[in-house]
Amino acid sequence: MSDTALAPALRDPGPGLVVLEPDRARLFQELDALFAGIADRLAGRPVLGPALLPAAGLARLDYFRNFPHLGIAAARFDEQAVERLSAGTAPQELAGGVAPTGYLLPSATCYGLLLSLEGAEVGPGLRLTAVGRCFRNETHYEGLRRLWGFHMREVLYVGTQDGAAAHLARSRELILALAGELGLELGYEPANDPFYDKDGSRARLTRLDPVKYEFTAPDGTAIASVNRHRNFFGERLSLTSDGATAHSSCTAFGVERWVHAMLLAHGDAGRALERVAAVRAARADHPA
Repeated sequence: MSDTALAPALRDPGPGLVVLEPDRARLFQELDALFAGIADRLAGRPVLGPALLPAAGLARLDYFRNFPHLGIAAARFDEQAVERLSAGTAPQELAGGVAPTGYLLPSATCYGLLLSLEGAEVGPGLRLTAVGRCFRNETHYEGLRRLWGFHMREVLYVGTQDGAAAHLARSRELILALAGELGLELGYEPANDPFYDKDGSRARLTRLDPVKYEFTAPDGTAIASVNRHRNFFGERLSLTSDGATAHSSCTAFGVERWVHAMLLAHGDAGRALERVAAVRAARADHPA
């Protein structure tokens, strides 16, 4: 079946839920290949993160003090609900009927990687990269800009304070260089969603010395970020670097949001794909 014949049959199943037709799906794949290339330049070793995160682990990271509105809990139907569903009751007609599991869907890729490192000694520094599907409970949903579920590519550094800062400085250079090659004009500004208690001394320090900066498309969509965690995760997860409490930082790409930015800049998926193909070809001819 041709792409043209297939595309009209694809429909978004609901608000915040999208299906990428072949051209946009290829654009997604090609863009993530470029992000994986950046991860490689940052010496990020590829891994796959978990599909669910333990609520108890997230609580130790102050997740629920900061982002309770974003969390989506994983639940299972209880025995009575299973019986009613098997007898033909529609799920929306159940009153209750679900039991908590103690797990949440991930809202960022780095949480699963960090939790998996608990208690680790990383020596002079460790760099990992993963792309994962993330989920957020939002007040509203809008095209590819704001989704129930989306993909986030991250490059995580855990090690020394200087290493964490160098990771972000190099990440910023690589992101801006890639954006220029792709024909994207990006803003660069502080964000306001720290990784720890908004009312504590750390949050006050963050207002004076921001720990997260976002790269934004002309319509204001944040499509990437660089995040300095200081020693927060090192303290909470007993992470050490050559015997000292580890510092960490991460670089994040919202893949669907980059698709949105490319469509905004180039008009349609076909022209956007041509630009991405040219960039990939140029990088293959002149690797860094």
